[in-house]
Amino acid sequence: MTLSVGDLAPDFTLSNQFGETVTLSEFRSVKPVVLVFFPLAFSGTCTGELCELRDNLALFISDDVELIGISVDNKASLRAWAEHENYRFDLLADFWPHGAVAREYGVFLDDKGYANRATFVIDASGVIRSMFVTAPGEPRPLASYVEALAELRD
Repeated sequence: MTLSVGDLAPDFTLSNQFGETVTLSEFRSVKPVVLVFFPLAFSGTCTGELCELRDNLALFISDDVELIGISVDNKASLRAWAEHENYRFDLLADFWPHGAVAREYGVFLDDKGYANRATFVIDASGVIRSMFVTAPGEPRPLASYVEALAELRD
């Protein structure tokens, strides 16, 4: 599936690092959501990216935006990683069926077995307002998030 800005974001329900279910549509009419697909917990580039988001969490909080990370890791791995890195946002396990949500969003890399680095900025009505993807191994710049959040406010 190929998604574009202006499309309704596909709904899903996944477990977070604590085993709690998170359903995207529960945020509709409540607050915008930023979905951050990343390949694997504990990898160098992913750790760097999510630590940068952790260190700049105020950008999301000040706009009342829910920041959510998603990978194919299981919830136990995500919990260990979140505790190790002190992440204060949900990390969702797209573990089984393997990568199903990443596939729905068109960012699953079949040859690798995990999601690409892709970000979807979804407004409170559930519409994709911005999206950006980087090449494998290339981190997403914080400036892309700043710009997307600014567009969300407009």
